[in-house]
Amino acid sequence: MFVELPQVGDEIKTDDPFGSVESVKTVSELYAPISGTVVEVNADLEDSPEFVNESPYEKAWMIVVEPADASEVDKLMTAEQYEEMTAE
Repeated sequence: MFVELPQVGDEIKTDDPFGSVESVKTVSELYAPISGTVVEVNADLEDSPEFVNESPYEKAWMIVVEPADASEVDKLMTAEQYEEMTAE
């Protein structure tokens, strides 16, 4: 498994790919939920990409973004909304 992420300082745009997760069988692009500047990247994923499957909520966070427009944050799902959507 391999995780490709942007660098601190990179600009990302809503709905554009900002990285990818590659496994033996597939490559999945990661899409930005908001526009902004990457202010932190989880460097642990470089050495331990298995965290994506083993610890997605604790150790596999990918990036921290400073929003270009703070109102975009209000449009994001809560954890509960996401769980409900994926349970369907």
